[in-house]
Amino acid sequence: MPKRYRDIVGDGGSNILAQVEERQARLRTRMASVRKKVAVTSGKGGVGKSVLTANLAAILAAEGWRVGVLDADLNGPSIAQFLGVRGQRLRLSSDGVHPAEGSLGIRVMSMDLFLRDDRAPLTWEAPSPQGSFVWRESMEASALREFLTDTAWGELDLLLLDLPPGAPRLPALADLLPDLDGGLVVTIPSEVSRLVVARAVELARTHGVELFGLVENMAGYLCPTCGSTGDLFGGEGSAAEALGLQPLGRIPFDPRIASCADRGSPYAVEHPDTEASQALRELAGRLRARLSPEGGAR
Repeated sequence: MPKRYRDIVGDGGSNILAQVEERQARLRTRMASVRKKVAVTSGKGGVGKSVLTANLAAILAAEGWRVGVLDADLNGPSIAQFLGVRGQRLRLSSDGVHPAEGSLGIRVMSMDLFLRDDRAPLTWEAPSPQGSFVWRESMEASALREFLTDTAWGELDLLLLDLPPGAPRLPALADLLPDLDGGLVVTIPSEVSRLVVARAVELARTHGVELFGLVENMAGYLCPTCGSTGDLFGGEGSAAEALGLQPLGRIPFDPRIASCADRGSPYAVEHPDTEASQALRELAGRLRARLSPEGGAR
């Protein structure tokens, strides 16, 4: 891992300011080659956000987009597994750390690619137990900044950022990445999920973050045997309307989505003719139209 991942604290006020300005300049330079940056967020865990991110990346890459995915969930990374790049050795050059590359040329960066084995947790060494919480927050923010800055992403049409659970995550990313284009909000059709997501949505609006709309994941159960769709959670009403967001799609749950994710093979590529894959493609089409009104990837 590059040394800068460990260099968080400067040695004086003016020196700290100079370091911050230098890091921001490097980040702007790196992100200049990335045409669009979109966060996939929820506020709540367990809504299938990472699997959704992986399948969106695969669909758009299959259509000719140059796509990168940053797994911003440092403590529970899963994108490397879902896109089949776990275990790839990262290459370091004068341009930075080259991301892992999955099928369809998708470029992936994740903390999972740095951990020594499957059971190794991400740990931070705080200077004192009393300041450990603040220290971890600072370390995580710095690590995310360095993943953005020190990764040799190359020319990308789209960088998808898969955010961890927590209402403040999207505003914090927007502070770090001022040219973030916006966020896709993900929920499931349950009242508890909608309550948690509503708080995240309100916080994002308070901070002026652009929200493209809402995706209802696991919206019904798709039987892989007969192809019929039934209720999975039984949630009533439109979550998008309740949250004041544009509805972007309702993705039914198919058990093969989970098995494909475990194998590192995007479901939408492996099972393109299912109802869930069609819903995923429609969602990708709406995102594509939002990012490229002229209709092209570039």
